Amino acid sequence: MSTTKPTSVEPPAIAVEALSKRYGATLAVSSVSFTIPRGSVTALLGGNGAGKTTTIGMIMGLVVPTEGRVSVLGVDMATQPHLVRGRMNFESPYVDMPHRLTVRQNLNVFGRLYGVPDLKETIQRIATDLALLEVMERPSGRLSAGQKTRVALAKALINDPDVLLLDEPTASLDPDTADWVRTHLEAYRSRKNATILLASHNMAEVERLADRVIMLKRGEIVDDAAPRALLEKYGRSDLEDVFLDVARGRGAAA
Repeated sequence: MSTTKPTSVEPPAIAVEALSKRYGATLAVSSVSFTIPRGSVTALLGGNGAGKTTTIGMIMGLVVPTEGRVSVLGVDMATQPHLVRGRMNFESPYVDMPHRLTVRQNLNVFGRLYGVPDLKETIQRIATDLALLEVMERPSGRLSAGQKTRVALAKALINDPDVLLLDEPTASLDPDTADWVRTHLEAYRSRKNATILLASHNMAEVERLADRVIMLKRGEIVDDAAPRALLEKYGRSDLEDVFLDVARGRGAAA
């Protein structure tokens, strides 16, 4: 008589269950639920104040939910975030590194916080990959916007994360630099089989990078589908028009 061993099911990269966040009388996120499989790229879309950044903050464990639960790589972020933070990272052009520290000093600080082994070699490799060698000894406050973005990306990749959270990673960049960042993200995802959650207002960026789009409005999910499925549903040829339909309360195509 043969017996079959039960197969273990790998937990999703991110699982969000009935997640809400209230600031006083303002409900920033309202009972949001979704699951993101490993190795995928998911985009959070929505206008200013839709709840994108707050949702990412709760997933990271930096914002305490009012209600609901978040798990990352099977770990409950409310009770054991320390078990998984070393496998996550975050990038946003709106979060500055200490201006007086040089690029190398900043990367060294963050690398030590993440416990990166062989840190000197890792910093050198990332600086080479991201074309940062010429600015490594420059104070971070004296970098151009494009240089700051590449440094922020270097910080986000320094621990080789399995889960990468991005808040408008190419905002204010010229088209060439923005394309360079997207290309590097695509290569990293492919090499690492990393999971990326991306908040962006750049619809071309979302169409290029994302397997799936979660649309938020006033803190609630109003649609959730692959980019092509959303285009077909709303009868549009690009996601910008879909975004405007949702933002302005226009329904899907009949």
